Amino acid sequence: MDGRKISGENEVKSTPDYIGFANLPNQVHRKAVKKGFEFTIIVVGESGLGKSTLIDSLFQTDLYPNRVVPNAKARIQQTVSVHRQTVDIEEKGVRLRLSVVDTPGFGDALNNDRCWDNIIKFIDEQYEKYLNDESGLNRKNITDQRVHCCLYFVSPTGNGLKPLDIEFMKRLDSRVNIVPVIAKADTLTANEVKALKRKILDDISANDIEVYTFPETDSDEDEEFKRENNQLKTSVPFAVVGSNKYFDIRGKKVRGRQYPWGIVEVENLEHSDFAKLRSMLIRTHMQDLKEVTHEGLYEQYRASRLRSGDSSNLSYQRSKLKRESMLVRDNLDEKTTELLKAKDEELQRMKLLVAQMEKEKKELMKTK
Repeated sequence: MDGRKISGENEVKSTPDYIGFANLPNQVHRKAVKKGFEFTIIVVGESGLGKSTLIDSLFQTDLYPNRVVPNAKARIQQTVSVHRQTVDIEEKGVRLRLSVVDTPGFGDALNNDRCWDNIIKFIDEQYEKYLNDESGLNRKNITDQRVHCCLYFVSPTGNGLKPLDIEFMKRLDSRVNIVPVIAKADTLTANEVKALKRKILDDISANDIEVYTFPETDSDEDEEFKRENNQLKTSVPFAVVGSNKYFDIRGKKVRGRQYPWGIVEVENLEHSDFAKLRSMLIRTHMQDLKEVTHEGLYEQYRASRLRSGDSSNLSYQRSKLKRESMLVRDNLDEKTTELLKAKDEELQRMKLLVAQMEKEKKELMKTK
């Protein structure tokens, strides 16, 4: 076995070629798989754009089995509500706790002024909850409910982004990773899809909107990943079609939408960007979305809270920690007191027993 020896005061003994720290990624992988993963996605867009269908198609599950769609009259006065649905998915031993946040009522009312307020409030509440949990004593078991991605659905019938789309994105781009999606792309021709994509990107750039940016690949990255990453970059905004109905095409079961002239295949890259969006969200960039949320957006929120000088919240956190520490100490004090009391009672019993034995001994001596 090859090794080195350095003469002198400090002598280094022979070292094997393989030490073992190269196995660290496997250790991290095992722990991560055992713990499972969490991912939260929020879907925003006007009613009728196929948001629920697309989510069910992406994760092959039925998140809205009892969904009730309000009629036009009910939507006139409807306010934006926020609903979270959580489902546990397992694939090849890997568990994913997926939370999908729906926003029914967005953009449906006659007056949509500040219809984004409830959505902003919900996202900020998740950051605040995480911030409070980080300041607590039980930091090892924090459940990450922060929103990692926002799928924003753009209508295929408009000429680019509407004023509501622009205002919403500008309000939320500092809080969440926004991924724009052109809904129901099967209503457009291939040339119309290209033109709408260019117009949406121009509107995003002209209004200084920050959408999710794909990370640059390193020189040592796998060539296939580099190629796929570049393809995903050039596909934004994703023009998608969603469906949970299966059709038999050339002896193969495929999901699609049927028209008099034929079938639009959901996962056919010539028909839709659905497969690219699914790959980006799940297979290639889910972890990056989570890291950008934690290291960028959440840290920005956290720094803003600290800079704001919210002394009341900081005082609350300090007093909360103090109360929890005192509670632990009090519990320890109570246990110690009970233990000392039991020992003292045992000692008193021993003294009485010894005194009784001495008394009996003296009486026995007198009788003799």
